[in-house]
Amino acid sequence: MKLTQIKTSVIIIFLLVGSFAVAQTEIKSKVTDFMSMLPIENASVYVQNTTIGTITNADGKFVLLVPKALEKDTIIISSIGFKSYKTTIDQFDNSLDILLEEDIASLDEILIVAENRPKTGNDIVIRALERLENNLPEQPYLQKGFLRHKERNKKQFKWLVESAITLYDDSSYVTGGADNLKINVDQVRKSYDLRDVDSLFSYSTYLKYNANVNLKPKNLRRDTIAKSSLIKSIKWNDTRVNGLENLFKGKLNLVRNSKSPKALLGDDVLKTHQFKLDTILVDNERKIYKIKIDKGENFAGLNTEGIYNEGYIAEGWIYIYWDNFSIKKIEYQLRAGSDAQKNRSKTLFDTQINHKLVISYMEYQDKMYPNYIYYETPKLVNVGYKPTGKINKEEEALFNKEERFYYTVQEILFTEIIQDPEVVEAALQQDWDPDIFSVKPYNKLFWDNYNTLLESEEDEKLIKDLTKRSSLFKQ
Repeated sequence: MKLTQIKTSVIIIFLLVGSFAVAQTEIKSKVTDFMSMLPIENASVYVQNTTIGTITNADGKFVLLVPKALEKDTIIISSIGFKSYKTTIDQFDNSLDILLEEDIASLDEILIVAENRPKTGNDIVIRALERLENNLPEQPYLQKGFLRHKERNKKQFKWLVESAITLYDDSSYVTGGADNLKINVDQVRKSYDLRDVDSLFSYSTYLKYNANVNLKPKNLRRDTIAKSSLIKSIKWNDTRVNGLENLFKGKLNLVRNSKSPKALLGDDVLKTHQFKLDTILVDNERKIYKIKIDKGENFAGLNTEGIYNEGYIAEGWIYIYWDNFSIKKIEYQLRAGSDAQKNRSKTLFDTQINHKLVISYMEYQDKMYPNYIYYETPKLVNVGYKPTGKINKEEEALFNKEERFYYTVQEILFTEIIQDPEVVEAALQQDWDPDIFSVKPYNKLFWDNYNTLLESEEDEKLIKDLTKRSSLFKQ
């Protein structure tokens, strides 16, 4: 067999089953604020000059698997506003907590620098958007990562799916080509669904868009609908609202898709947003602007087909490096602003925050790649209409706020960037399936050697409670 054939075969195996099992070193610790002794959430933990890394959970804790071949390399732990911690991997002590000291630049001192620099938050953000062409990748690439999809009501978890995914991006930011993104689900584990299957709202919407039948939920009778039909409609709605293609190709991929038509950070960004310079911090020895996202003169909207997703006020923070105006992190949420959206949000979701998003980026070979994504959205799985007259306790529970209102959290951690044109091209020849809700065989060897996100102690307890009611892994 020729060398090129062997290489191609290896590439295909790699793409199908993921990274090969290699000898690895486990690094784990807790990252804490030196002054307050409080845990630091979302601190970056990564191997210098690589894309291997993770972030800390709500308790400041992390676990990272690093190939033993890199044990002489430097591990860096950093968080915006703190001095970084650095040591070699072989010198890292898992028994000690990591204490980070505050590190803040002087805003007044920096603003009087005699050079042609933007001075206002609006001007800084516009400069950063203008520089995206320079700061985002220019060549097609693959990213491999980990997805955790959680769904719960106010009392307990109802659904948990964990997946290893591959993202393909042809770097078409300049043309705004959202269709040139591909997502594949490589592996799945912990897949179970214990939600109350009674969503007449999802069923009526499914009928409207798939069978051209326009019926309002209040005109439907639950006892006349097969459970299998309800499940089918809910799965359709899951993909529509929380599918990976919707997240990566839609407006909420704020930076990547900012040249798409009517993008949230597009040409009219200052009509729906205002940006106010708050201060200048330090991130891993680099100055970084901290800018507040505030409401503009118009409402923001997502224009989602089949879903009333308009009438929002944008809020949050954006962090932009001082030296090259690359965007490091965005904390973004959409709050109901219009009367129509306020009423809808209160009735359907019992919350005014409809979309909450965090996206952070890693710098690799002078370009910024997505590193971590957190997306939270409310979703009313159990809608139903409260019947008149006497109802039993089981029916009454369905209309309890703690039982009825659900929300979904999706977290994605990217841990590997692949730029080799041959590997990228070979990947494109495979079948791509973005369905995170499909059940696949559980591959224990794969997961034993794959970097995942560490749960907070509170969520871990809820997950354990969930596993008591359902098997942990689906074969």
